[in-house]
Amino acid sequence: MASPDKTPLYRTIVADPPWDVKAGPASGDYTVVDGRQVWNLATNKSRDLAFPPMSVAAIAALPVSELAEQDAHLYLWTTNGYLRDAFDVIDAWGFNYSTALVWAKNPFGGGGLGGAWKITTEFLLFARRGSLQATSHHIGTWFNVKREYDERGKPQHSRKPSAFLDLIEQVSPGPRLEMFARRNRLGWDTWGDEALEHVELSVG
Repeated sequence: MASPDKTPLYRTIVADPPWDVKAGPASGDYTVVDGRQVWNLATNKSRDLAFPPMSVAAIAALPVSELAEQDAHLYLWTTNGYLRDAFDVIDAWGFNYSTALVWAKNPFGGGGLGGAWKITTEFLLFARRGSLQATSHHIGTWFNVKREYDERGKPQHSRKPSAFLDLIEQVSPGPRLEMFARRNRLGWDTWGDEALEHVELSVG
């Protein structure tokens, strides 16, 4: 649980939970069709994530409500497969859904996972608690942003572009917390295995 006498309350919280999904293929055969990579599924199998996933129940049980001001903004990342569950998590955390922001993460071509429709988008759900006013307004709810790559030129699975935090800083006031953070960011508190932990949470 968060310790009320040690942990500050936040007006903006961003969370990118480790939903129980598979990563894409690490390497293998592909052909180029209309400028896009099409993987040969016989030689390219989905992989387990490099970090332990959490169940929907465990994510919903996190004491996010205790970390937020009475008037606060929440941004929750989710995938196509967990879109329905994400609304339940928002409810469990004490927020009301407002707007879906769509990340088109392969704007320059590239394959996606899935069946009849190859999925190339993820969703950032904006929710509110109370009556916190936005500090500015942004026109549009979909964003063509290329995935970030590592030093080997490989896309970094599950890592969200910093451009979204830039946008959130323009719209939602501090103090701000990023949960399941993959890196530290000036002006933000973080919680996650790969960043400094500024808050204490128990994860069941």
